[in-house]
Amino acid sequence: MSDFVVSHDQGVLTLQFNSPQTLNAMTPTMVEACTHELEEAVGRDDVRVVVITGSEGAFSAGAALVGENPIEHFDVTAMDRANRLIRAVLRLDKPVLAGVNGIAAGVGCSLAIACDLQIARESAMFLLAFGRIGLTCDGGTSATLAASVGRAKAMRMALLAEPMTAREAAKAGLISHVVPDGEYDDALAKLTHRLSQGAPLAFAATKKLINATSLAQVDQALERERSAQSALFSTHDAAEGMQAFAQKRRPVFEGR
Repeated sequence: MSDFVVSHDQGVLTLQFNSPQTLNAMTPTMVEACTHELEEAVGRDDVRVVVITGSEGAFSAGAALVGENPIEHFDVTAMDRANRLIRAVLRLDKPVLAGVNGIAAGVGCSLAIACDLQIARESAMFLLAFGRIGLTCDGGTSATLAASVGRAKAMRMALLAEPMTAREAAKAGLISHVVPDGEYDDALAKLTHRLSQGAPLAFAATKKLINATSLAQVDQALERERSAQSALFSTHDAAEGMQAFAQKRRPVFEGR
């Protein structure tokens, strides 16, 4: 079974994270595959809209933390992969729709926010849990989160790592659509169809204009996040936070 599934039908390119046993936590291979498909979609006349979603009740729980000491698998290349993925979403000349069918956490949350539109099940949750493991926000959220919800809510979500329900996220302006769970599949299909029938040149221009104004500093934000996160990867607190997560215990941070 592939952990990343690609399908294409009537102008709709669907990219699905497919590792339900880990709540679709993203491995480097999954990130690279998603990025490749987004980059290849640029200029494709047979793609009118891209849908990014997850399988079996989860969007993505974030980066996959594996092994007894997960910090060993993270360095600057992890940031480079994440940044390339977010840039691919923002630069694509088509609407990108996040189908948030469950938890969107960590870089999974960052990815959902970066998409142009988001449609979420009422039971879905959004969580920036970086602080819980001794890291800082990444995936462009230092720009996209504040642009969506304002500084105060962004600080609360990032510093306190408080989960936000789909209803709360929609009210705060973090996502564009929320629907009852039982209506999600139909609502996603209708919204996807509507986008696939829209004017592609106008959509491309609109996306470029709005992002140029609301996310003018996103490239600088991604580079600042890369530097900050890379520095944190070498700290005791990040190693402790990731290890505690893997061991399902509360971390003890020492500020070093």
